[in-house]
Amino acid sequence: MTAHSDQPIATPPRAPSPTHGFGTLAVHAGSPHDPATGAVIEAISLSTTFAQTAVGKPVGEYEYSRSSNPNRRNFEAAIAALEHAKHALAFSSGSATTANILQSLAAGSHVISVSDVYGGTHRYFTQVAKAHGVKVTFTPEIEVDISEHITEATKLVWIETPSNPTLRLVDIRAVATAAHEHGILVVVDNTFLSPYVQNPLDHGADIVVHSVTKYINGHSDVVMGVAAFNSDELLARLSFLQNAIGAIPSAFDSWLAHRGAKTLHLRAREATVNATAVAIALEASPHVIAVNYPGLDSHPHRAIALKQHRNGMGGGMVSFRIRGGHAAAERFCQLTKIFTLAESLGGVESLVEVPSSMTHAGIPKEQREAVGVFDDLVRISCGVEDAEDLRADVLQALERAVAETAKKWTRKRNGTERNGVWEIYTGYSIILAT
Repeated sequence: MTAHSDQPIATPPRAPSPTHGFGTLAVHAGSPHDPATGAVIEAISLSTTFAQTAVGKPVGEYEYSRSSNPNRRNFEAAIAALEHAKHALAFSSGSATTANILQSLAAGSHVISVSDVYGGTHRYFTQVAKAHGVKVTFTPEIEVDISEHITEATKLVWIETPSNPTLRLVDIRAVATAAHEHGILVVVDNTFLSPYVQNPLDHGADIVVHSVTKYINGHSDVVMGVAAFNSDELLARLSFLQNAIGAIPSAFDSWLAHRGAKTLHLRAREATVNATAVAIALEASPHVIAVNYPGLDSHPHRAIALKQHRNGMGGGMVSFRIRGGHAAAERFCQLTKIFTLAESLGGVESLVEVPSSMTHAGIPKEQREAVGVFDDLVRISCGVEDAEDLRADVLQALERAVAETAKKWTRKRNGTERNGVWEIYTGYSIILAT
């Protein structure tokens, strides 16, 4: 990967503007008809090896499935089209995608990252990357202070926008401009929005990554990742690592993810409609301390959403702080009837979790809370069910969770039971009975 030389770099030219709309590309990109049978849906190519007509002369472009496979190649072509990229490479997971990109950095390299990243990314940065000599600096306000953190060793800037799970937004163009002045590449994790809602390469990023497991596949049955970019130099480097490290998806997973991507635009739109309805209901509830959703006008970075997101869409993810602390957050997740208590996101089904005890449990408490990941934070992934059903489910669970948690604040003093609802619930101390 290009070393930091304190010399400006130009944003690589984007791929040619697509001649068709997103939905048309989602259905048709990377989906050639079978020339022998005319099949409109590609076959699953399970073969690990491919015949050669002579030594070193394969019949077609494929030799061995770790290096390349028809299903993986077609999926990569589809994602490149959807992200307005020249190239895309698929990996066995989103974490493997992160690992391959960080592995491209030499020992002694420095990375600047937003503070509130996915727990798995934080784990890789602080434990694995550190072990092979790559230092990562975290900052909560990367647009403001990026220049303060740049050193001669800085090679990469890592952004999540929206961030996981607080849904903070980052002005990609502002960060890319500052980074490129020093010859530093910018990576954007676009998992929370998907290519339908946001295309980071259009805003100056060098690489966009996804956990394909989430919105792109969208059916909670594939673990996979992908990186898309325009640079031929990055293609040479990252494709070498893709093959050498071997963290590649199976042909069947590639086929499933490609099938899922064909309906991405439909699912992403519906998820946004549902999340907006849920966020508005949460914001109006007296049982909620704060709501994080970039589709709301109250979101502090709403202006960025209007600039970077398709039609200012907020996406399908919402997080909120519930009155009653961690106990109320846990109880809320147990009381939902449509939302399933589970990790992950972006599937057709709606999910709910408590980041402090689940997806972000590995991050020290003080670091979590510094970026807004409190014990009372609940993260919601809205699926494609009916909006009114999801809204009603959230409100009934909220009402019951807060009420039940309040009742549990009981103490016995001198043999007398006293019910107290403490600051964690109301914001001020009151005694209901003594």
